[in-house]
Amino acid sequence: MSPKSLLRNRASLTHKVAYAIRNPARVTPYLKRTARDTWLRVKHPRHVDYYRAVMASDAARNPEAAVGSRSHERWLALGEMQFDYLAEHGLKPVHRMLDIGCGNLRAGWRFIEYLDTGNYYGIDISPDILISAKKTLTTYGLQAKLPHLTLTHDLTLDFLPDGHFDVVHAHSVFSHSPVEVIDECLAHVGRVLAPGGFFDFTFDRTEGAEHQVLREDFYYRTETLLRLARKHGLEARFMEDWEKRPHGQSKIRVNNPT
Repeated sequence: MSPKSLLRNRASLTHKVAYAIRNPARVTPYLKRTARDTWLRVKHPRHVDYYRAVMASDAARNPEAAVGSRSHERWLALGEMQFDYLAEHGLKPVHRMLDIGCGNLRAGWRFIEYLDTGNYYGIDISPDILISAKKTLTTYGLQAKLPHLTLTHDLTLDFLPDGHFDVVHAHSVFSHSPVEVIDECLAHVGRVLAPGGFFDFTFDRTEGAEHQVLREDFYYRTETLLRLARKHGLEARFMEDWEKRPHGQSKIRVNNPT
């Protein structure tokens, strides 16, 4: 990402006007999305409930687009990118993996195929996207790998056992989360991590003012999230080599020192 893009405030009126002038065809879709999201926020004041409704609306049109893929080719490429990175950075078939915000298994089907039977556990707040995930599982013939796909209402992870997961993964989850949701996850993820385990998550990075757009896209400074992890007794570091991948988000790795 360029230094200029990291300083951009997408919530500012100046940015919105300039973007509209450069992309006039996107103005009407943006206004429709704004109207929809405003109504959903009124109907669902709690963020998780609101975003579940957003996912239901998006998944009804196109499950792959709902998880942020403009085309099936991009869906495949983003899943492969996630898998390759983890496979190169410590993931082994014997590991037990928790995939937070597993979506419709864009990367999950690759993890399921790679991991030993029963070692993949995917959770998501959206029942609609989990139905799509089951279809992905069937498409790739992975039923015998016995993955766990579970609906969740929050990120307290209270239904999961202590010290169970070698790898926890959250791709494009915190980019859609207010800071209190991220704080909730970081407060509890250390409990479910096995000794020597790690938690990788991506986020939308800014080096300017932290901001959000339509309560769907949240931009954080790196130090804010590192500090939040350390507050909960976790070791955290920015993954510089992820920046070389063709992806618009950044990545942090968290380790439980205990």
